[in-house]
Amino acid sequence: MSAPITLTIKWNGQEFILKDLHDTQTVKDVKQSITELTGVLPMRQKLLGLKSKKGKPAEDDTALSELKLKPNMKIMMMGTREETIATANEKPKDAPKVIDDFDVDDEEVLTENREEFLKKIERRIREYKIEEISAPRPGKKLLVLDIDYTLFDHRSVAETAVELMRPYLHEFLTSAYEHYDIVIWSATGMKWIQAKMQELGVSKNTNYKITFYVDSGAMITVHTPKYGVVEVKPLGVIWGKYEQYNSNNTIMFDDIRRNFLMNPQNGLKIRPFRQAHLNRDSDRELIRLSRYLRDIAALDDLSSLNHRNWEKYSLKRHHEDGPE
Repeated sequence: MSAPITLTIKWNGQEFILKDLHDTQTVKDVKQSITELTGVLPMRQKLLGLKSKKGKPAEDDTALSELKLKPNMKIMMMGTREETIATANEKPKDAPKVIDDFDVDDEEVLTENREEFLKKIERRIREYKIEEISAPRPGKKLLVLDIDYTLFDHRSVAETAVELMRPYLHEFLTSAYEHYDIVIWSATGMKWIQAKMQELGVSKNTNYKITFYVDSGAMITVHTPKYGVVEVKPLGVIWGKYEQYNSNNTIMFDDIRRNFLMNPQNGLKIRPFRQAHLNRDSDRELIRLSRYLRDIAALDDLSSLNHRNWEKYSLKRHHEDGPE
């Protein structure tokens, strides 16, 4: 009789150990054991990198003896509990109307062709290459930032990029860097990202460091029954490459809500910064968001927050604490 097999399943920032498995058992048996430990149903589980000896993705009826398994192998799982899906499908009663964006129900992405989307994420994890600018710091949460209309008015005309920079950008990044590793993710090409970060004085700033840039190559297309095919920024690509980052410690700012459709609990829709010449003296968005990031930095699970209510959260927090 062959020796028992031990597998470690990495999911949601935790590790779950499956012991005493035997090579006659199947992938379906493994998924059932995972359900008992995590509460994620087998049909919701996506085991990344689990392949047969022939190099093909493992099917549910594949025996463990037919897989490429190493001693104490660690396998990353993507999947969602039913209660989490139900919570994400509930729309806040006071959700603001979206301008220049469409309101896509989280339910459409959580249930429609989800397996297809996860396969795309797995492929990005495997093929997309990240070039680190600064090493991730132990114990830090992750802040993912868009550029266009989030940090920069890319449509207005000016002699220099600084004129189109969102007010208090450097102060915001300096404050955020205390508790968060910072990643810039734009739906454009890498050369454009690097050029804009240099022009805005971000890449060489000594008060903070950017961990890395992510461009359009890491995005995937998803299909929504109501709006058809759209491109999104799946945070699972980053989580799959860096085990210290997960849904519990990540927040993403973007002026377009559809960009975080695959991760609705981790996205915060920032007010777009347009017409810089008219609004740069009155825009205080980054100041308020700096406070919010500080307020939530000590929480264990950022995904449990409703980021649509971020302003109410900060007001309530500082009302209870009194004036600073």
